[in-house]
Amino acid sequence: MHVHVLWIDWVVFCGYLLLTTLLGARLAGRTSTMRDFFLAGRKLPWYAVSGSIIATEISAVTFISVPAIVFAPGGDLTYLQLALGAVLARVIIGLWFVPAFYEREIYSPYDYVGNRLGPPARGVTTGLFVLGAILGQSVRVLLTALILEQISGIPLNASIWIIGAVAVGWTLLGGISLVVWTDLIQFVLFSGALVGALILVLVRVDGGWAGVAAAASTATDALGGPADKLRLWNLSADPNVAFTLWAALIGNTILCLNSYGTDQMIAQRMFCCRGPRAASLAIISSSLGLGVAVLAMLVGLGLYAFYQQHPLDPADAASVVEKPDRIFPHFIVREIPPGLTGLILAGVFAAAISSLDSVLAALSQTVIAGFVMPLRRRRRGFQVVVGSERSRDPASATGETAAAAREGTAAPNDNAKDAADGELVWLSKLLVVAWGVVLCLMASLAELARARYGDILNLALAMASYTGGAMLAAFLLALWRLNVDWRGIAWGAPLSVLAVFALSWHQPWAQWTTIALSAAVALTWLALRIAGRNAPRRPLTSLAQTVVLLLAAGLPVFLACYQRPDAEGTPGHLSVAWPWNVPLGFFVAFLVGYVLARPRPASPPPRNVA
Repeated sequence: MHVHVLWIDWVVFCGYLLLTTLLGARLAGRTSTMRDFFLAGRKLPWYAVSGSIIATEISAVTFISVPAIVFAPGGDLTYLQLALGAVLARVIIGLWFVPAFYEREIYSPYDYVGNRLGPPARGVTTGLFVLGAILGQSVRVLLTALILEQISGIPLNASIWIIGAVAVGWTLLGGISLVVWTDLIQFVLFSGALVGALILVLVRVDGGWAGVAAAASTATDALGGPADKLRLWNLSADPNVAFTLWAALIGNTILCLNSYGTDQMIAQRMFCCRGPRAASLAIISSSLGLGVAVLAMLVGLGLYAFYQQHPLDPADAASVVEKPDRIFPHFIVREIPPGLTGLILAGVFAAAISSLDSVLAALSQTVIAGFVMPLRRRRRGFQVVVGSERSRDPASATGETAAAAREGTAAPNDNAKDAADGELVWLSKLLVVAWGVVLCLMASLAELARARYGDILNLALAMASYTGGAMLAAFLLALWRLNVDWRGIAWGAPLSVLAVFALSWHQPWAQWTTIALSAAVALTWLALRIAGRNAPRRPLTSLAQTVVLLLAAGLPVFLACYQRPDAEGTPGHLSVAWPWNVPLGFFVAFLVGYVLARPRPASPPPRNVA
């Protein structure tokens, strides 16, 4: 189904882009330093940061796929159970994580981990974030491009690159400050778009909300049996069911501790607040964004009732059965009046851009802070040592600085610092462009993975969860002051990712990949031990550490290859729903990270920057 929008819809859509760009740029101000580009000078108000967190979390995946979850045969409201874990995680982060972020001026949670566990830990966690962001965000770009293609007729690849170009442009224009303010505008827009769509559905359904409730309570599942779409609670203990109370309280709480507390895409906003109290208020108050998911589910209920009364024609029905995510875009192009179509298209686009520009800023910042700035510091330290041999007269430097002050000019050191800062800002913007290209290319490949998870929502959430457990483990090893260094998490992180990968993919290529990579980790450990390197400095013996490492390396192989018969005697692989991926990865990474680490000397007390 390709229905081209009318010229008035394009006017509304382009007007939204122009107005958002101009207003966001005006609110963002200048970004001439690294602190401005990545921390917004630590001066953003909490309500703007809260709205930006919501907009970043609510992507086009939520906007389009959540209504499809309710609309699909057997669909219901159990997705909303996940809100319990999301709210609990936000409170923990606001009361516990945020004060640690403000102990000193840092740019990301990975800086905090590096300060506590040692600089290599920063590189490990930065690499984990980059991998997870590419996997998860590419799916979100793909979904928005599919919607844009379906509604406007623009080819899929062209839609992907249009989305990428707008996100890159906004990020370059004003850094994180522009991203936050445009996110706030977009949050208002896509919330309004969902409200407008819900009102239009209710107007078109005979009986209004009563008609929707009646249709939902008499729904049937894919096999023709009864299926109450108003069901909210699912107490099943089946780990393969994603939307259960236990998955919400355990799996989703741990997942959201990573998503909001250690994933730079969300955490970066908290670093932009004026102090820890404002940052805590921002993350906790962002729980109100769960109302957007409620709106999306109500739209799904309304769509189900509407199409019970006004059935789809056979061609459109077959298209929706093939890909249930098409139902809301179908309603947009068939049933919504001209002009409002452009507004809702802008809402879908806003939901996608709010996530994409956020991840572009986060990817650029983490690479700069995790790799470029440490390299520059090491070089600068070498230059200081060499320079100290040239001039041993501190008075000359003092006089030079004083003279510069009298003449109203910057001292040579200040000039050098400003030049270096400007160069880093330029490099950051170059990285934004590079990451935009990478994500657009990955979005073109993400379609290949859809069959494994059945719908875009589960695919997007699952892809982003591969690295979450390892990142959360590294952060808690640092936060809990367990007196360990980076060596343990350097071994635990790859084994954690492999364990989640092995539990998710069981094709022959995936099994051989898991075996090869697990064997590589184990052989590298053994080679270092034989060479006398990586020797333990803990009470645990070298043999005991080796046993733990080999068991951890064998776990992914077991998860990938083990088969057990089901109730009918058919062999099947072990599997769990995606909310349990992060808890599994966390358990592996934390255990290995603690057992294989060395004691770390006590660090000096931090300087509070609040």
